[in-house]
Amino acid sequence: MSEEKTKLAQDVFILKEMSGEIVDYLRSDVLFWPMMKGGLPRLTLGGCLLRQHRLLALRDLLSTEEQAQVDTAVTQFNQALIEKTVRFEQKAHQELKARIRQWSEYLKDMQWKTTAADYATAVETRAMIMAIIQKLQHPPYQLAPRIPKHIHLLDNDLRHYWHTGSFIWPEAWQPAYPQTAYWWLYGGLKKATT
Repeated sequence: MSEEKTKLAQDVFILKEMSGEIVDYLRSDVLFWPMMKGGLPRLTLGGCLLRQHRLLALRDLLSTEEQAQVDTAVTQFNQALIEKTVRFEQKAHQELKARIRQWSEYLKDMQWKTTAADYATAVETRAMIMAIIQKLQHPPYQLAPRIPKHIHLLDNDLRHYWHTGSFIWPEAWQPAYPQTAYWWLYGGLKKATT
């Protein structure tokens, strides 16, 4: 359990740092923003929204101080979006295009070289896609109608290689990712046959 808490603590720190740079990020034309503090993942809307989703859903696993940091970071993120609806939508769709391309390439190659550990890491891209889509489905934002259709096709491709099973991320995270919506986190890839 301590490893899971360590990962959540890292998420809190990363979210806090990302939210601190979100205003500059939204003003820029950069999609994958290098963070001022070294060693952190690049700032993207998907990275922020993924961590917000997980941390808010798993709030009870956080310390009081971490909960306060998450609340502050989420507020800071939401404040940055005020009066930037169009800019947010543009960047979100730009990132969706990049993440869908990344996920699509992974799916093309997965049957040949993927291990369970590779998949558990790579599927974070799919989770970011989901987080962005969920945000864009709430007013005042609008999700481009072609996106859900494209994701549906990719999900159908994945189903050809999928077998249902156990949750692949840390067990403590499971309440944040119900199987009905996140089926691609429950199981693994079938062995390639030759």
